Amino acid sequence: MISIDNSVELMMQTYLQLPKRVTGVSISRTERENYCRNFPSLLDGIEQHAAEKIVGFDLGHIEWFHRLRNQLYHDGNGLTVERAKVEVYAELAQRLFEALFGVALEVPDTDNMRRYGEFIDTWAKIERHLRDVPETERRFPTTRTLMKLQADGKISQSEFAKFEEVRNVRNKLVHGEIEPETTLSSRIIEAAKEVLIVAARISMP
Repeated sequence: MISIDNSVELMMQTYLQLPKRVTGVSISRTERENYCRNFPSLLDGIEQHAAEKIVGFDLGHIEWFHRLRNQLYHDGNGLTVERAKVEVYAELAQRLFEALFGVALEVPDTDNMRRYGEFIDTWAKIERHLRDVPETERRFPTTRTLMKLQADGKISQSEFAKFEEVRNVRNKLVHGEIEPETTLSSRIIEAAKEVLIVAARISMP
């Protein structure tokens, strides 16, 4: 967990310190120094200067795992974190690297990590499509936006229910509340793909 967290911190520092000709982002020296002071500031910097690269990627989940790592490192009493949480953080770190640098990492995956990665990739695409929903219908948080779309007849009740099921699974997974190996069944993976199709449909002008 600590090694993964350190790698996430390093990749964010590296991205923010790259020349403008590489990232297309102009950051002053003072801003860079401020962003690199600590982990939360790095997250602020990525959110500010790489927003288009991380659409569908919730940095709050990275921060949650960082806090978990701090609890283990500073307040630990000999206990360690569950393997499932480590695997989820490793997959999130890999996806963040690929989003920031546009390079796919060749990392040996466990079956849990592979299924988790597939699920998270699908959800990120869903989020991108929801961003393209007409502004009058996406000014609310995701659930309220979907409720409005249902009320307007843009999605059916069953489609709304499937959206909510997939969203709830995603939220619980990234917070380590449920295990990928017992949750990410073929049915859930297929449900996410079906939601993606619906999201693509409602985002079309």
